[in-house]
Amino acid sequence: MPSPFPSQPRRLGLTGSIGAGKSTVAALLRERGLTVLDADEVAREVTRDPSVLAEIGAEFPGVVQGGELDRGALAARVFGDPARLAVLNGITHPRVRARMLALEQEAAARGEEWTVQDVPLLFEGGLDRQMDAVLVVDAPLEVRVSRVIARSGLSREEVLARDARQMPAEEKRRRATFVLDNSGEVEALAGQVGAAMAALGIQPPAASGQQEKSPSIR
Repeated sequence: MPSPFPSQPRRLGLTGSIGAGKSTVAALLRERGLTVLDADEVAREVTRDPSVLAEIGAEFPGVVQGGELDRGALAARVFGDPARLAVLNGITHPRVRARMLALEQEAAARGEEWTVQDVPLLFEGGLDRQMDAVLVVDAPLEVRVSRVIARSGLSREEVLARDARQMPAEEKRRRATFVLDNSGEVEALAGQVGAAMAALGIQPPAASGQQEKSPSIR
């Protein structure tokens, strides 16, 4: 008899340094019918839960106002303070992992063979060991810095400081299954995405309307 439990889809990790274009690759993968589980979006979803907000507010007084999390204020509290960051992660990370697993199981129930795990700090958190393959999106530092300044209004020094807190891009490239060069046009990037999928044997879901059935967590 077939198992009543769907097999777990294979996991394609997606990561990249700040400004590399990871969101663009995620969109390209969604266009090809793959379910992309965005860890940042799941974290935002989790921190809208009143019980989670209550825990965060108890540990970090003043960062929850009117039932809403002031993410900037919270970031300021944990920036450069590993002990306080560990407290925050202890509240949020188990819930994020549980939600990601639930979404993955939904994909499995739909018969999907692969899901994409979009995680900014994939290597830093050791999550690459849970992936079947990893895509690293990269671009030259100056290109990345210019992109972030243009979209966020951060200063060059602020962007470089954020980049310095991540694993060096060279090390990410070394650990990648495939490196996607996003220094040019999106058409070239799309070609690289297609080639990586083909090399991994990833077939886009055949069912029409797959995009509508994929979970939306935005």
